Amino acid sequence: MTYRPASLLAAAILLFSVMSLLIAGIHDVIGAPGKTMRLTRAEILIANDDTPSRPPATLDGRPPTGTWRPISLPYAEPMVPVDQTVPAMASGYPATTWIRLSARDLAAGPGPMALYGARIDTDGPYAIYVNGRLVEWQQRQGRPWNGLFTPLWVVLDQDAGGPPPKDILVRLDHAPTTPVALSTLWLGPEPALNIRHRLRQLLQRELPMALNSAFLAVGVFALFVWFRRRHDTGYLLFFGLAAISFAAHLHFYLDVPITSDWFAWLTINALFWLIVILHLFLRMLHGRPLILLTAAVMGVTSILTLLTLPMVGVLPVLPSTPVIVPRIYAVALVMAATVSVVGVACAWRRFPEARLLAGGLAVCTVLGQTDWMMHNHVLSPEGWFLGAYTNAVTFAMCGTVLYRRYVAAIAEVERVNAGLAERLRTREAELELSHQRLREAERRQTISEERQRLMQDMHDGVGASLISAIRSVETGAVDDAKVSQILKGCLDDLKLAIDSMEPVDADLLLLLASLRYRLEPRLEGSGITLVWDVRDLPTLEWLEPSSALHILRILQEGIANILHHAQASRIRLGTSPDARGDVAGVRVTIEDDGRGFDADATLASPSGRGLRNQQRRAQALGGTVAWNSGPTGTRFTLWLPLSRVVSATAAD
Repeated sequence: MTYRPASLLAAAILLFSVMSLLIAGIHDVIGAPGKTMRLTRAEILIANDDTPSRPPATLDGRPPTGTWRPISLPYAEPMVPVDQTVPAMASGYPATTWIRLSARDLAAGPGPMALYGARIDTDGPYAIYVNGRLVEWQQRQGRPWNGLFTPLWVVLDQDAGGPPPKDILVRLDHAPTTPVALSTLWLGPEPALNIRHRLRQLLQRELPMALNSAFLAVGVFALFVWFRRRHDTGYLLFFGLAAISFAAHLHFYLDVPITSDWFAWLTINALFWLIVILHLFLRMLHGRPLILLTAAVMGVTSILTLLTLPMVGVLPVLPSTPVIVPRIYAVALVMAATVSVVGVACAWRRFPEARLLAGGLAVCTVLGQTDWMMHNHVLSPEGWFLGAYTNAVTFAMCGTVLYRRYVAAIAEVERVNAGLAERLRTREAELELSHQRLREAERRQTISEERQRLMQDMHDGVGASLISAIRSVETGAVDDAKVSQILKGCLDDLKLAIDSMEPVDADLLLLLASLRYRLEPRLEGSGITLVWDVRDLPTLEWLEPSSALHILRILQEGIANILHHAQASRIRLGTSPDARGDVAGVRVTIEDDGRGFDADATLASPSGRGLRNQQRRAQALGGTVAWNSGPTGTRFTLWLPLSRVVSATAAD
């Protein structure tokens, strides 16, 4: 993924502006004279077994007695070796540390006063007295619920006209093996200190909580994806990563109703299992089994999970978990560093996603080291537990992996689609070329068939008539009038062949109109009246040039017989729909008022060749012809079906 310089410049300007405003606001608060007081000088007193477990509401002028020694804030006691003979959490908190501060130089201002501190580090309850009166008591036991991750914030209820805060006394109850720590305290007007408190609260608790919640939500989504894609274990590992990361950082922002030991056991061991999941994720990405490392990581994690169970009576191997938390962090750091180094080494060249994840794990290791240093009081109590942001790093690197895979999947789909589109275009071009060739072959076949049909028709019709006329002229058997009549018949046959090639769009009426146009001048020359009684008819879907020629020749033969033999003065041509049973069809009739003839005898005699041709042509169309003749005239009927199921065959 590439970034434009303008985008980087805009992001840098925005970040610089926000940081400038934030620093300016803090500077206004810090540098405002007479508003706040930073308490850095204090005295400390350590008492053992002589402090009541419940702090009294007031000291009644009886402060703790003993030898006070001066200290400077921030203050942190050094860590002491773990003594397994001391049952740290079983006997309560026999040790109490008192820290006394003076604020006599602070001038009272309008509005309520507030006391702020970045951190209190103790594994027991703590109490705060101002002017001898109890103003804050945190009675939950265990470091997760005191000020280790939550800044101290106490708004002092001052009586109108009462004295300002002068003496501050902090009581810290703890186990003898657990050292305490206290950051610098600030005293001043509540509005002036609130920005410090809100900034610390936001960066130490609320922002990590939002990041963890977002990470967990994406992990739940990945779990549902895994339900549909069981073969892809990456989604299940991602869910495990999100869920365990959420559990590993509960102590930063969540207060749960379980004992301190169990809470610490859950969060600490979640950190180890988080390293295991990250190792499995890395192994899946770079593809190397790493059997020995996998066995070592999972073995160490399983052993620590069992040994740190807070059941002293059942498994008394190690002391209570909160006591050994700083030592366990060292093991986690070593294991995380090992997994990071091996992961980077395996994924350095060929697997950029694994390299990214390994690099992120290395960053998390560095951030976790600050937590280890904070727990061991190597760093000042006013420092930051940066381990809260390891989830942000994990979420960012896993989100980057998902983003890269998503973008890569889209690019792959686009590439496949482009390849398919190119193949489709190539195939379409091939099909278009093949289609053109087929159309050309079909056109040539049609022309060839039409040529053969015309040649056959010319041979059977015009050719036969011309040969007959030539033989008659050569033998002198006919006169000029007879020859003229034969030639006119040949000309009519030729015109009908030409008319049959005209498109009629399955319209029988259009075909009959062409017949009328050709025959009407000849009928008028013969003195015969043509009565045209043609009505609208349904279309014949099967009507094409060869079928049209059959129909024209049938009707031409009928009219020619009238002209040659009937001696009629009137011809009527009519049409009408005609259904025969379940078969729909049309009927074409030709009637004349001439002398009749015996149709059956004519069909049986050699002179009935024309009538037999009409029958054969009608059968080729799936239709029929009939003659009804008498002394007053003859009626010829041609019936044609609307849907032809019988294939046409060429008439003789």
